[in-house]
Formats: sequence, C-alpha cells, structure tokens
Amino acid sequence: MSAVAGPPIAVVDFETTGMGASQGARATEIAIVLVEEGRITARYQSLMRTGVWVPPFIEALTGISNAMLREAPPAAAVMREVADFTRGLPLVAHNAAFDRSFWIAEMAQAGLDPDPAHRFACTLLLSRRLWPQAPDHKLGTLQRWAGLKRDGRAHRALSDAQVTAQLLIALQQEAQQRWSASLGGRTADHALLCQLQGLSRRVLDRGWTPSDRAAAT
Repeated sequence: MSAVAGPPIAVVDFETTGMGASQGARATEIAIVLVEEGRITARYQSLMRTGVWVPPFIEALTGISNAMLREAPPAAAVMREVADFTRGLPLVAHNAAFDRSFWIAEMAQAGLDPDPAHRFACTLLLSRRLWPQAPDHKLGTLQRWAGLKRDGRAHRALSDAQVTAQLLIALQQEAQQRWSASLGGRTADHALLCQLQGLSRRVLDRGWTPSDRAAAT
C-alpha cells in the first residue's frame, strides 16, 4: 500500500500521575513522534519534573519512580522544547481527550501560548470508525490485532507514541484505500481524519464519502 503524502503530523503520548489534569494530576513523561509520508521521521522523549508525587500503582504501571523524576528536567523546560518541536504541526493521540487535557495544562503551566495548529485527531475514535471488527480499541489490543511493532514496555511514552504512530499510518492507509475514488487527489490528511472521527457509524454505513458535506451525526 502506498505511503500517505502530506505535511508532518506530531503523535503525542503522556505518562502522568493520575487520570485527569483537572484533578491535580501532572505529566511525568512525554514523547512526540513525527509522521510524514507514511513513515516515522523524528522522535522526542523526556521525563518531566513537576514535584508532584507518583502513587505506587502508577509507578508499577509505568515504571516511572519518584526517584527518577527528581533527576528529570523541569516540566516547563520540557514543554518549551516540545512547543518548538511541534510548532505549526497538527497533533494525534490515542484517546486524545486524555492527552489533550494534559497538553493544555502543561503548556499553560509553562506559560506558553496555544499554537493554532495544535488540533488533535484521535486514533481511538478513528479505529472505532474504520475498524469496527477489532476486538476492542485499546492501544495494546490494536497493536497486537493489527500486527504493529512495539519497542519497549507499554505505558512508557515513547513506546506508546511509536505504536500510535504506526496505528495512525495504518488508519491513513485504510482511509486512502477505502475512499481513493472520491478523494479526487486529496490524501487522508489530518483534516480528513478530524472529519472522519466526528462521523457516526450510521453515517459511514450509509455510504459517506469525503466529498459529502453532511452533518457528522
């Protein structure tokens, strides 16, 4: 299957101290993987020191300890590097609502202005739309079901970001193949992915095509 052309997309994954930035949780690690023309072209990864305590169950899940974070760079410095690395690029994450909440919170903590390009597409939503036959749509399940490669342990940011990047590429290729006749030379780019993730299965099952401008529901 041919590579999907288009500008780079930045795939984001956070590890955190808890389930919600609104509940006082903070990031402990971030990874960014750039995808361009159907392949991974660059990577960024760093632990992040915020001073927030990591609960034992989170340490057991991620392998990231309080001792490790005491030696990590300050979160604000990491987010400044991340902002530079992703400037002008659209974003993707698996279960993007989670990562987006930490992205917004950590950028604000670092005193960084929002980048208008930083709109998230979600591989969880996209896999539900494009692969309803999958056993479920957790990242680990999709990695095994779709035969994606994993380097490193699950629940570490770079390993999960690299799996998500492969998942993104596979989903772009699926969309490109499914709607090649109606794309009219357009690729399965980030804008199309954002459009797709907002559609219901009912709309897709009715025979939606990228040229349709019907409501998403």
